[in-house]
Order: sequence, then structure tokens, then C-alpha cells
Amino acid sequence: MTKIAVLGPIPRDTIYTVNKEVIKKYGCVTHPVIALSKLLGAKGTVLPVSTVHQRDQEGILDLFAPYTNIDTQGISSKDDRGTVIELRFVDQNNRIEKQTACMRPILPGDVASLGDMDAYVFVPITDFEISLSTLVHIKKEQKGLVIFDAHGPTTTMSMQGDRYRKFWVDMDEWLPYIDVLKMNLEESQVCWFKNEYEADEMMHYDEEKTDHLDAMAAHVLQLGVSHFYVTLDSRGCVLYYKGKNGIHKEFVKSIFMKDVVDTTGCGDSFAGGLAYGFTQFGDPIKAAQYANALGALRTQGKTFDVFKNKEETELLMAKYY
Repeated sequence: MTKIAVLGPIPRDTIYTVNKEVIKKYGCVTHPVIALSKLLGAKGTVLPVSTVHQRDQEGILDLFAPYTNIDTQGISSKDDRGTVIELRFVDQNNRIEKQTACMRPILPGDVASLGDMDAYVFVPITDFEISLSTLVHIKKEQKGLVIFDAHGPTTTMSMQGDRYRKFWVDMDEWLPYIDVLKMNLEESQVCWFKNEYEADEMMHYDEEKTDHLDAMAAHVLQLGVSHFYVTLDSRGCVLYYKGKNGIHKEFVKSIFMKDVVDTTGCGDSFAGGLAYGFTQFGDPIKAAQYANALGALRTQGKTFDVFKNKEETELLMAKYY
């Protein structure tokens, strides 16, 4: 039986889409948890780990209740601290974000009671939500692949709740405790700079700028990460890993979806797909394909019905890979 933990916030989201619709739902961790639940079926268990508001706990547990392979022991409202987010999309990929409440960070004690997992999927959305000590604890005391989404450490918030991009200045302290690192292109640009001139250049996102990725990948892999993924929006993703003859670089094309309803949670879903591919096949290319599939499926509706079981998901993948 495969056991996968997904760690991060379960925010109470209010989403204003580009189609002038308003969607209210619980987000972030919920996307990869339900996607993995459907993929694994009777062959595995998914454990969400998060701290939430007391007023939200019942609704969150009700959301997970129909899925018999989701173990909710890691969801706690003891401290009555959760996350509340407002997202206003200005186009399909860009949005204005506001955060009005903050969860308690996930600490070593929150994972110690879970026992060993086959994989730990970290999907923070703000820089304080995962403690570095938690990753250190897993590496020293527990077993399992650590998959980490860089969205958290590259995002911060002001005292007024405005959310904005930040440099991941202490990235090198985290890398030795991460097995699989995932980020999007914009996040990569605020992780890789060496002087004030490059930092100034990186403050302005350029969706065509990828010339830094090879050097960044070499650095990331040297410090202990085994696989490094960068998503390139609708184009797909690029993967780096070490092989017998040096660093391998692979591009995995996306799965095209004509009608995009809601892109919230695509990155989180992608991380869940990586966990499935690695735990079931141990194959980084196959992991990227499942990741692309879950990210694509996430765009197709407002509810979690967008995610499919293993057979239906692989039927979609077969059209592209």
C-alpha cells in the first residue's frame, strides 16, 4: 500500500475568474489530495497535513469524507489558525492575491506521528508555512521521498495582506533536504541571481527567459536535489537529473486543453502527479507526464470532479505520450 502525505495550507479561497465568475472552495492541499486519492484507489492512502480554522474543519472533513482512502488525522484546528485567500484573475495565468489569515507553520511534530511515508508532497503558498526543521526531521528520522514546491518560499505578504513575489535568498539551506524540487518559470527567475544587476533584471518576469535554467539546475543538483522540474505554462515542463554521463535534460510537452475554466491549483496538482509517478513507477519522465495530466485536468472545472481515476487519466495521457 502506497502512503503519500500532502503538507501545506487548506485555504478558504474566493476566486474571481477571467470569465467574471466567483468560485468559493477550499484549495491548495485539497487538489493533490483528491487527485491522488482517485489515482491510487484501493492501492494507497493519502494523508493531508494542515492547520485550519475551527470554523472550517467540519467543511474540510466533509469534503474529504467521500474518499475512503484519505486519512484526515493530520488536519488540526487546535490552534484555530488557518488560511484565507482572495484571488482575482486578470488573465488565464496572472492574478492579484490577497491573504487575510495565516495558518500555523507545519513543524516536525506534525509529521512525526504519521510514521514513514513513501512520499511527502510539500505545497506551501506563502514563505512561513513550512519550517525547514520539518524537512530536516524527515531526512534524519523518517523515510520517504521529499517533493517540494517552491511557490511558498518565493511568495510573501505585507501586513495589509497583499501577496507578492520574493527572492528565495536562503534556497541553498533547503536544497540538501529536498529530493524533487518543482517550480514554475517565474519562480525560477527569482531563485537564480548572483549579483545586484541580475537581481534587478529578475524583478521583471519574462516568460521567454529560460537561459538561466541549465546553470541553475547544475547548482540545484549539486546541492542534493535528485530531480528538478520547471513548468513552462501551456508549453509543458523541463526536467533535469543526474545520470551516468552527467546532467540529463528532458522536455515533456503539455496536455492541451481547449477550454480553460479555472487554473487555481494547477501547480499543486502537478506536484501530486510527480508523487504518483515516482511512487508507482520510479520514473522521472512518467512522473512529469502524470504531473502534466493532473495540471491539465485541474483547469477543466470548478469542482474536484475534474480529476479522474487511473484508467481515465491514462487514457487521456495516451493521446499525448
